[in-house]
Amino acid sequence: MTITTNLKQLHETDENLWLEETIELLKHKQFNKLDLENLIEELISLGKRDLAKAKGLLRQIIIYILLLQYWQAEYEINSRHWIGELKTFRYELNNHLTTNLINKLQDDLENIYQSAVDFVKVKTDLNIFLEKCPYTLVQLLDENYLP
Repeated sequence: MTITTNLKQLHETDENLWLEETIELLKHKQFNKLDLENLIEELISLGKRDLAKAKGLLRQIIIYILLLQYWQAEYEINSRHWIGELKTFRYELNNHLTTNLINKLQDDLENIYQSAVDFVKVKTDLNIFLEKCPYTLVQLLDENYLP
């Protein structure tokens, strides 16, 4: 195991090598050699990235549910595609979720719903959507739920 003496500099020049060496330090419980400042920054970034991914996937789920429920002019032509997309996004989100992410999605469900509605309004030219999210998070995550 070769640990670079200046992990802070390594973080700036080769983030992947920094990560590998940080993992080695953690495995060997050499906590005093860690670049804590950058490690904390990376962990915060990882949390934000996971939350953004989960919100994006939930937004896509809501978009396809709205299309299935409201866009009757395109339903016959596109419904099978929309259901396929819905299954894909649900699968990805359900495999990505943690208790913490579920709580954060629940807390932000109305904002995510509004974002999905804004997109669907532009796509469909419909303006008939409910003001508040009519779906529970449990419904949105349920592989078998369709409106």
